[in-house]
Formats: sequence, C-alpha cells, structure tokens
Amino acid sequence: MSPTRRDVLKWGAGAGAAAVVTLGLPGTARAAGYYAPDWMGKLPGSTPVTALTIPGTHDSWCTDPNNGTKWAQTQNWGVPEQFERGIRFLDIRLNGLQGAPNEFGLYHGSAYQGHRFQDVLEACRNHFKKYPGETVIMRVKNENSGGQALSDEEFRRRFNYYLDTMGYRSLVWTAPFWPKLGQVRGKVIIAADFANDWGILTWDSNKAFNIQDDWNTTNFTKSATIIKQFDNAWWHQDSSQMFVNFTSYSGGNWPQQNANLTLPDVLRYLDARKTEKVHLGIVPMDFPDFFPDIVRLLVQKNFL
Repeated sequence: MSPTRRDVLKWGAGAGAAAVVTLGLPGTARAAGYYAPDWMGKLPGSTPVTALTIPGTHDSWCTDPNNGTKWAQTQNWGVPEQFERGIRFLDIRLNGLQGAPNEFGLYHGSAYQGHRFQDVLEACRNHFKKYPGETVIMRVKNENSGGQALSDEEFRRRFNYYLDTMGYRSLVWTAPFWPKLGQVRGKVIIAADFANDWGILTWDSNKAFNIQDDWNTTNFTKSATIIKQFDNAWWHQDSSQMFVNFTSYSGGNWPQQNANLTLPDVLRYLDARKTEKVHLGIVPMDFPDFFPDIVRLLVQKNFL
C-alpha cells in the first residue's frame, strides 16, 4: 500500500531512523563501505533515465583542502572511486587553465582543484570499459570565476575542442531529450550549464529539469527543502523532467559540517520508505563517504 500524503510528510519531518537493513540488491557491502560499480547494467535498457534514482556529488572532484581551503573541499572520494561506490551524477565546474589555451581546469569558485576536464572524461571512459552497462549524467558549468574565467564564446570553443580535436564526442550524449538507458550505456549525458544554442539538454531548463539547489540557507531550512523536493518527486512519478535534489548548502559552516547536519535527515527519510517503489531523481551530496547507506538506499530504489 502506498503511503498517504500525510504519511510522507510525517516520515520526512523526523520519524526516528530505523536500523538500516541490506536488501540483497545490487551493490556489495564491504568493510570500507558500499560498492556498486555496475548497478545500471542490471537494469532493462528500456528504462527511461528520468525514471531512475541516481546518487550524485556536488562539486564532484574537490577533494583536497590545499586547493583553496577546507571551505572548497566537498568530497573525500575522487571521481573514479565515486563510480565504484555507485555515484552516477557529477557536478563539474570549469574555468580556463594557465598555460593550456585549449583546456579546462576543474574549479570550486576561483580555486583550481588540480584536475583537468580530460581527467574527468577519462575516468568516465575507463569505468565504461570495465562496466559498459553504465552511464553518467554530468552537469558542465562555466564557473566564470577568478583570473581564469572564460567568456561564453571561449567556453563553447574549448568545449568543442574537447569533443572534436581531443576525440571525446563519441563518449557524450548531446541530444536535446532524455534517452532510455539502453541508448546511453557507455556514454556521458551532458547537461549544459553554459551559454549555447546547440539544442542540447540544458541545466536549469524547466523543460528538462526540476531542480532544488537552495544553497544559501540554514540546516533546518535546508532539511525541510530537501524533504519537500523528495515529496515533489514522489508525487510526480510520470513527469518527463529529471528531478534534482541537492543536499549541499553553504549556511555559514564548511561543507563537511553541513553534510553532517543534513545527511542524517536524508537517511531517515529514505530508510522510512525503503520499500516504496518510486524514483526520486538525482541526489547530489557532499561527503557521501560518511553516509554510504544513503548511496545504497538510493541505488536500491531502482530495483524494488
């Protein structure tokens, strides 16, 4: 029996966390956490990508506090390990790179994170070689910050340079509509968060996405906002949009502190409805390594 609207809100508002139980679905529990390197490959190719529940990361390869400060670090897992752990959405923010006139560097604001865009694309390619049934959704943002900020025109030129001159076009999906999973196995679905007239999936588009990214807020408000977006996805299972529910925010604390405040609420919400056969869209997180059961519960939503 499906829960009533009152039940959904009641559970989300703070019902006690039940013991998290392994459901025997894709993914392997190990001493170091949860591993699900090939979970998409176990799903039918006819599955619409918008009908998936997808764990993701925010500022996805910002792993070193020396690249900026502890305020810039949002992850402990690098992108290759994120893939092994079941993450399938990346939040990639790019500026120019000093001494490399055709390349992008990964940034958090104006802080270079020690990786180039090709490092991310190669991590995707390498994972697909091992697990060809997988796909990755990647928000690509023009960070437009600091001394390496790029104009819209220059950003587009470099992006095409990666696709055509550097040979990554066959790796990416750039159609203007959401595909079925079988159409994008072994590919990166690009969600463009930069100015273009290419007719591809566009971040912040009301047609393609329904996004909750209330980043400038407090813990109490953010938790309520996350719950509201989960409920929104729950009540719109037939939507053609991809729901996105960021659990990250700034709120005066550094990212790890904020994750430790909001992610327990996310875990309680998911555990309370772990048997509900619904899809919840993309859930980007900071520091998911501290809450691997959230990743597990999100992945297992796809197999109920």
